[in-house]
Amino acid sequence: MKDFEPSTLWPIGAFEQARQSLGAGREDRPTLLPTTLMADLQQLRRDPANDDVLEVIAACVRNHEAALLYLEHSRHVWPVTIFPREDVYHSPREVSLMAGAGMSTLRVIGAEPPGVKPPGDAMHERIARSDRYHPLSGFLWGVALQGPRSTLLTEISGRVAYRLVSSSIKDMPSSLGALSSAVRRLGNEAASLRDVAGWPGLSVERASRMLNALYLTGALMVSRSHPAARSEPRGWRGWLGRRR
Repeated sequence: MKDFEPSTLWPIGAFEQARQSLGAGREDRPTLLPTTLMADLQQLRRDPANDDVLEVIAACVRNHEAALLYLEHSRHVWPVTIFPREDVYHSPREVSLMAGAGMSTLRVIGAEPPGVKPPGDAMHERIARSDRYHPLSGFLWGVALQGPRSTLLTEISGRVAYRLVSSSIKDMPSSLGALSSAVRRLGNEAASLRDVAGWPGLSVERASRMLNALYLTGALMVSRSHPAARSEPRGWRGWLGRRR
């Protein structure tokens, strides 16, 4: 299915009808995505506990592979093509315009090879309008902070210590509240999830979302041998609760 061009998103019913008529569902075309990325996506599908939008995005970023993701947002389909190597994404709607209740139930309903090329590609005819491309970090922060996943990504969970790779964060949202202080603090010291969750204004959930965003944007150092590495808190919902 070609990447969407209209600024209005497709109703989920209309999208499903079009996909069935074209036979372009994810399960119908498993070999068109790169082998390594497809292997990761298939692994996620085998484990329903991990098959969520942030894990799928993380697989694309980890493999440095572009993909067109069809995301269900409320009762509409939001097409997002991510280009990890170029640090941009293409979409008729920028992530800040999608904030709201729909982000908390965001889910992947299809994944295909990109229908467009990133800016500067040699295939000029497949490069879309410039106003449809946006910094990828903004999308990653948006989904990490507002999406349905409230726990750490699998690859950075466990007995781990975290620290900022550098004080330079690519396109970090300007209004993060208590998270801004936490990010700056991670630039000066390594800390476990339990430690970060106890910092002013944070909870285990908010700390997890922040760490996921920093990891996906390449700003997080993860160490399993650092003295600060500690296991994740058990029963954290009752242990700490939510801080505002």
